[in-house]
Formats: sequence, C-alpha cells, structure tokens
Amino acid sequence: MATIEPRPPLPPFTRETAIEKVRLAEDGWNSRNPEKIALAYTPDSYWRNRAEFVTGREQIVPFLDRKWKKELDYRLIKELWAFEGNRIAVRYAYEWHDDSGNWFRTFGNENWEFDENGLMQRRYACLNDMPIQASERKFHWPLGRRPDDHPGLSALGL
Repeated sequence: MATIEPRPPLPPFTRETAIEKVRLAEDGWNSRNPEKIALAYTPDSYWRNRAEFVTGREQIVPFLDRKWKKELDYRLIKELWAFEGNRIAVRYAYEWHDDSGNWFRTFGNENWEFDENGLMQRRYACLNDMPIQASERKFHWPLGRRPDDHPGLSALGL
C-alpha cells in the first residue's frame, strides 16, 4: 500500500496556516496542471462544483483538463473567509475568456475539509460567471502564479 505524503500546513489550522493553505491552493490552480493539482486531494476526494459531482483523483484530472480547455487564459485569486479545525472557507474570483474571445469574471465560494495529512477530502464550490469587457479585467500578471505584489480580492474591491 502506498504511503500518503503529508501536504503541510496540516490541520488544525491557525489563521497563518489557513492563509498559507489558501495561497498554496491558488498557486496550484494557477499552474493549470491537473495531474499536479489532483495530488493535493485525497484519492477518494469528493467535490461538488456547480451542479457537477466529482469523486476521486481519477475524476479530478479530466474535470480540470476539460475546465481549462474552455476557460482560456485563466487567472485566479483566492482569499481566506473563515477557518476552524480542519476546515477552511474561501472566496475567490478568476478571469478567463472563451474561444470566441468573450471575457468573464467568475465569483465563487468554497468550503474545504482536510484529512490529517493536509489533503483536501471535501470541496464544495458555488460559483457564478459574469461577462466583462476585456477593458474591465483586473488580473494582468503572466500566466502562472500570481505575483506577491499583485493585489488580492479585497484590495481590488472584489
């Protein structure tokens, strides 16, 4: 049986470790690497994302691959909302465009639950897409990790 590598920070979370966990998740999703991202979740992880239900790493990878074939030039910012024990709540926004060049800002909230190894075992996401003009974009860093000096959601008024 394969051993599970811990993914620090581990629960129970403090404010500082919850903020760190949120940023690590943001960085992972901004990588847009489904195989790497799936490793942050338990092998039997359960998601509700909009009206779609995803179970396990083997479903996470194709879900994310499909997502980023539709949501082009994806850039994400996550912000801690609340935490307790092994749970974290975040709010987030991301910007993307479709293959016709139409831009969107997606707003969402997620509730996360982690196992003792710091792997996410439950993810419940509620999100909505808002059409925007390209001139209304606020996320302008090169694809990949958001620079440390780029404002977060609150600083951007989002």
